[in-house]
Amino acid sequence: MRVAVLDDYQQAAHHFADWQSLDAEVTFLHEHIDNTDALAEALRGHDVVVAMRERTPFTAERFERLPDLRLLVTTGMANAAIDVAAAERHGVTVCGTQSPATATPELTWGLILSLLRHIPAESTGVREGQWQHSIGGDLYGRTLGIVGLGRLGSRVATVGRAFGMRVLAWSSNLEPSTARERGAEPVNKQTLFAESDVVTVHYKLSERSTGLIGCEELSWMKPTAYLVNTSRGPLIDTDALVDALVEGRIAGAGLDVYDVEPLPADHPLRTAPRTVLTPHIGYVTEETYRIFYGEAVEDIAAWAEGNPVRTLAP
Repeated sequence: MRVAVLDDYQQAAHHFADWQSLDAEVTFLHEHIDNTDALAEALRGHDVVVAMRERTPFTAERFERLPDLRLLVTTGMANAAIDVAAAERHGVTVCGTQSPATATPELTWGLILSLLRHIPAESTGVREGQWQHSIGGDLYGRTLGIVGLGRLGSRVATVGRAFGMRVLAWSSNLEPSTARERGAEPVNKQTLFAESDVVTVHYKLSERSTGLIGCEELSWMKPTAYLVNTSRGPLIDTDALVDALVEGRIAGAGLDVYDVEPLPADHPLRTAPRTVLTPHIGYVTEETYRIFYGEAVEDIAAWAEGNPVRTLAP
């Protein structure tokens, strides 16, 4: 059995699971492979592929180019970049892993605090011999707007309340009683964007939610308000966001996710003002990797024994 572990950016996957327990040849690929021809060549002869989240898409076309593939393991129990129906047609079993709900909300607050207290700029200033150039914002008494109050958004709400913030929530199907149970005040979409000092996005990406936040939503925001996205890049209209930042119509943005990843060198967000940018590290923690890769090995072993676990259905 030959196993390929994709997109091991930190060259760390081998540390977080007992790969030697598998009767397999395991190859760790550290560089992202974007080109379909190159991917097909790299995965030639591999029975099993382990994909990290949605870094590498597996489309119907790619399954056709991977005739040796029999098992695809994705970290997490959902992966919008995998055409599971196409996998089934090509005889490929797709399995997942658990995904902790703690890491991304923690990074969300890292971005919020970095924005309001200008932490990256002040850190750079100290290293360059400067001293105190900015005046930070406050969280206590301010309003936090959460777009999507699921298992991640709910954790963000808990921390917001601990900071003494008023917490608002909106999603297209949010029940008012559910919002109140989770410590948030249910409001309509416009109210959330208009009254919040910080808007943070925790929404599932779908065809329907792509572009959920565009020119109109950004126009509702206060010029002193910040936008944070640790969910999925396409939820926000990037062009509209860049325009709002350049024109000073919002105070800033903290982003961990993008339309295209890795973010191209010439992408306009790289030079947009008043931003804190991180390279999709919301889930990149030691505990998360321990679960991701540990359960990936479990998935492979169970599949090899003819009893696949945590399978994903079309």
